[in-house]
Amino acid sequence: MSFENIYRRYDWEETLRTVYGKTEQDVRRALFAKRRTLDDFAALISPAAAPFLQEMASQSRLITQRRFGKTMQLYIPLYLSNECQNICTYCGFSLNNPIRRKTLSAGEILQEVNVIRQLGFEHVLLVTGEAQQTVGMDYFRRALPLIRPHFAQVSMEVQPLDEPDYAELAGLGLHAVLVYQETYHEAAYRTHHPKGKKSNFSWRLETPDRLGRAGVHKIGLGVLIGLEDWRTDSFFTALHLDYLQRTYWQTRYSVSFPRLRPFSGGLAPKVPMSDRELLQLICAWRLWQEDIELSLSTRESPQFRDLVATLGVTAMSAGSRTNPGGYAADQQSLEQFEIHDDRSPADIAAMLREQGYEAVWKDWADVLRFA
Repeated sequence: MSFENIYRRYDWEETLRTVYGKTEQDVRRALFAKRRTLDDFAALISPAAAPFLQEMASQSRLITQRRFGKTMQLYIPLYLSNECQNICTYCGFSLNNPIRRKTLSAGEILQEVNVIRQLGFEHVLLVTGEAQQTVGMDYFRRALPLIRPHFAQVSMEVQPLDEPDYAELAGLGLHAVLVYQETYHEAAYRTHHPKGKKSNFSWRLETPDRLGRAGVHKIGLGVLIGLEDWRTDSFFTALHLDYLQRTYWQTRYSVSFPRLRPFSGGLAPKVPMSDRELLQLICAWRLWQEDIELSLSTRESPQFRDLVATLGVTAMSAGSRTNPGGYAADQQSLEQFEIHDDRSPADIAAMLREQGYEAVWKDWADVLRFA
């Protein structure tokens, strides 16, 4: 049994009609439910819920403060390589994009680590393109032991790996893996991934199952908002999470909300999402899943990130560079996507303090768990 077995029971168009067919009565029922269901989530992300955004935001704020307090976990991405063997229509690292490729050496990794530590971060997200020969397991076996001693928490967003590989990396100190399906619309997925191992829809779809069986502590889910209808994609993300929580109940989970951002020669969103709609989605997730971590990157504007900092999000990146070597020296290799919020980590921490929140630079729950 895997999530694909459940996924195959659903039809995209029928699911879309179900979400868009939700009524005001369905939304009211979801808002006042004591225990919300997946069907309630569908109502809360539907167009019918748009007039109820103020009530959703108010409930989301209260739930988040009750569960997480007035805190925000800060993390930073560390791009190790922009080499990639996939063609993806939306990504600056795509194989057919003529850019200068770079993979950090051991010395360059440590230079990046030194700068990041000086910024105050204890939580780092390692990111690469998908190039097995260059940045595969051999590279990760060398890189992770270099990086892990300097941080309380190390996460990865790299190509999907085999289950034994995930188990090995967890033994080397890997805390979490983020793996975005990009879109759950299978035909659209194949259109946007015409070449490379990433073109295998099922292999990517079953990655969280391999992570769960390997015992990785936390799994991050999400879609690239803009490739397809965001409401339907969000429903399938929720369906995926619901399955994972029931199957790998000892694992923690997070959800991220990356909106399609410009890059050199990039792709325009097929289905644009307004800031108001993204806020609706974030609040819907919080109302349905009170304990889940919700993360927002520097893809979003400073104004929007300031707003949602108190309305449901529990983790933010700050001071991000999306090119290898971008912190210590290299400003020439192409970024994966454009940063919108380019404020420093200190500026983000100051913004949070002004709103009565505390910036948390590491996962205190894990510190206590291993004490």
